[in-house]
Amino acid sequence: MADVTARQRAILMTVVERYIETGEPVGSGTIAASMGATNMSSATVRNEMVALADAGLLEQPHTSAGRVPTARAFKMYVDRLGQADRRLSATSMGEIDARFADVAGTQAVLERTSHVLATLSSGVGVAIAAMPGGDLLEHVHFSRLAPARILAVVVTRGGMVRDRVLVLDQDLSLTELETASNFLNENFRGWEIERVRAELRQRVERERLEYHRLLGKVEQLWTKAVPDWAGQTIYVEGVANLVGPMGGVDDRERLREMLGALEAKQRLVELLNAYIDARQQSVRVVFDLEEHAPEMEGLVLIAAPARLGGESHGTVAVIGPKRMQYERTMNAVGYIAQVLERQGFRG
Repeated sequence: MADVTARQRAILMTVVERYIETGEPVGSGTIAASMGATNMSSATVRNEMVALADAGLLEQPHTSAGRVPTARAFKMYVDRLGQADRRLSATSMGEIDARFADVAGTQAVLERTSHVLATLSSGVGVAIAAMPGGDLLEHVHFSRLAPARILAVVVTRGGMVRDRVLVLDQDLSLTELETASNFLNENFRGWEIERVRAELRQRVERERLEYHRLLGKVEQLWTKAVPDWAGQTIYVEGVANLVGPMGGVDDRERLREMLGALEAKQRLVELLNAYIDARQQSVRVVFDLEEHAPEMEGLVLIAAPARLGGESHGTVAVIGPKRMQYERTMNAVGYIAQVLERQGFRG
């Protein structure tokens, strides 16, 4: 921001760092003491903090309290981190490498990724893998849970296992479910996943009279089991972190909405797809999540694509409160994306 002086910027960055550390409003005396080498008096700092408040970068929660940073102040702080030569310490990188050393298989890697990110950030760790374009169907199975509610399990030759509870327009008997799964397994085992839907539709047209009823049910089952957005597997861990001291959410209704959104994995997929470009090369920090998902107000997204051979095969991310350890979290997200790339990760 061109209208902020170098001195005001230094004061603002100190306020942000102190607020992240303590979670308490920051007074001018504290800032003057922290910046002792500059020989600024408390009165000078106080005047500059008033100017920063007028600029929309600080706010005063109570009449007699100190100041706290606004979202715009956090954005400036993150921009400054982005310009610095940020990197994890050798010790931290070694600890992350050790946590992935004994992990094999896509699902295990994704679970470990979300766990490590949640632990390092004290936020919500998220790991998403896109379904590889060439992955092949190995087996599909449908189980009846209740009237019009079906459990679908899809296994690919790449080792991915996906299960979804389907809510159908009409109930299907056990015989119909068995017939549908047998038809898919006998006709499409070894097919590329994305080709199955198109082929089913073509066969419905070609064999409309003889197979219309059967294939219509099979298509409905397959479409719900592997919908367009479900080409991604998502693992989430650390939702409870938002309720702790760093969470900063006191309103029970706001917390309920926030947790509900985080637990709705489809919502998270949509959110990450809205903000994270598979072509980007670096970590991105997003503050205005409420523009896409109002229930995410007050949360920050830190994410990076997991790449392999120049292509994005998923996303690793942290969702947490504005008051978080940005540098450590940004470094961790970026480094874990590199770890997945080194391991030859594919969704």
